[in-house]
Amino acid sequence: MEITIKLLAVAILIVLTAFFVASEFAIVKVRKTRMEARAAEGDKKAKKALKLINNLDYYLSACQLGITITALGLGWLGEPTLDVLLHPLIDQFNLPSGLTHTISFAIAFFIITFLHVVLGELAPKTIAIQKSEVITLLLARPLIWYSKMMYPLIFLLNGSANVLVRLFGLQTAKESDEVHSEDELRHILTQSYQKGEINRSEYTYVDRIFEFDNRTAKEIMIPRTEMEVLDINDSIKTIIREMRTNRYTRYPVVDDDKDHVLGIIHMKEFFYEDVEKQGSLEPFIRPALKVFENVPIHDLLVKMKKARTHMAVLMDEYGGTAGIVTVEDILEEIVGEIRDEFDHEEEREIKRLKNGHFLLEGKTSIQDINEFFDVNLDHNDIDTISGWIYTRDYDAREGTVITSDQLQFKVVDMEDGQIKKVEVWEAT
Repeated sequence: MEITIKLLAVAILIVLTAFFVASEFAIVKVRKTRMEARAAEGDKKAKKALKLINNLDYYLSACQLGITITALGLGWLGEPTLDVLLHPLIDQFNLPSGLTHTISFAIAFFIITFLHVVLGELAPKTIAIQKSEVITLLLARPLIWYSKMMYPLIFLLNGSANVLVRLFGLQTAKESDEVHSEDELRHILTQSYQKGEINRSEYTYVDRIFEFDNRTAKEIMIPRTEMEVLDINDSIKTIIREMRTNRYTRYPVVDDDKDHVLGIIHMKEFFYEDVEKQGSLEPFIRPALKVFENVPIHDLLVKMKKARTHMAVLMDEYGGTAGIVTVEDILEEIVGEIRDEFDHEEEREIKRLKNGHFLLEGKTSIQDINEFFDVNLDHNDIDTISGWIYTRDYDAREGTVITSDQLQFKVVDMEDGQIKKVEVWEAT
């Protein structure tokens, strides 16, 4: 009878070890956001689980204490109990008493260790890692009850450990918040995409957001040379003709040249007002948001939202107009190119040719080229491929070929000294 009770106690100790090991790994592995979502839906078990996650330092100490106690219990009770059962069996071989005791002890020790490691630790750990959410929800309540009963001892041991940690100048688990770097988040994002948790579009959008803060307005602007503007000194008929030709929604209004931007005018004004009777654009000009060309596009978007404007004028370091940026230009950095019914004449900045080469617009940004071709062109103070070519050959003309480590670039079209088209292929 006594042996049966002791064996039952050994089994209970192994089960308790499994409970504490599973709890420890589950609450570390489970996603807090998932528990928060379930708790917000009214799941009471999830609320208990959140209590564990939000006090991770304390409850991990509780698990460690439980594992230690059960391990000591197994060592104190398990081996002697099995030794009593095994000793009569080994005596039948008529071995010397010392050898019989050694063999009996070794077998008993092996069995207890095997059961403790496999059933009490390895199997529960594997299950807890794979089913962390289920295990956390299942074991949260009993772990909380146990922690309340053992609070004085847990508090004493955990407090002593924290004092020791601080002596080494380190933070306790409760004081240090777990955060992920941008590289770690991108790795997580890539794994989620590869495992099918998110689709290609979601992966692309989030990945573009990481690049969003790294880009400036100068990199995405419509440069001064390509700006379509309205001159306040022109006649109304001339202005209306230019609007019908270009078909843009908004236009910068200038006084003689593009360095003197008076403001922005919206084309819809011409649908609601008889502009020809007014005889001037001046009553319809709205203030233009003017910012430095190197402003981060994230900050520019905030400024544009605050100013309630869809267009900003970029100024260079000398006070002249560098170009313009629209809300659409900024959004395209996240969602990709946006084309409307009037964009059919626009060409893509990077286009594949039939011979396997690529044709680039001269204004294509170096950063876009680096991402598309997976290269690392040096572009300090240079934003576009045309500028990059001029830094390699300031006398570049049609037919000029520039070779980088991995790519070759050939100027195929120029207009008034400006590089319009560049052909690209892999360097051999």
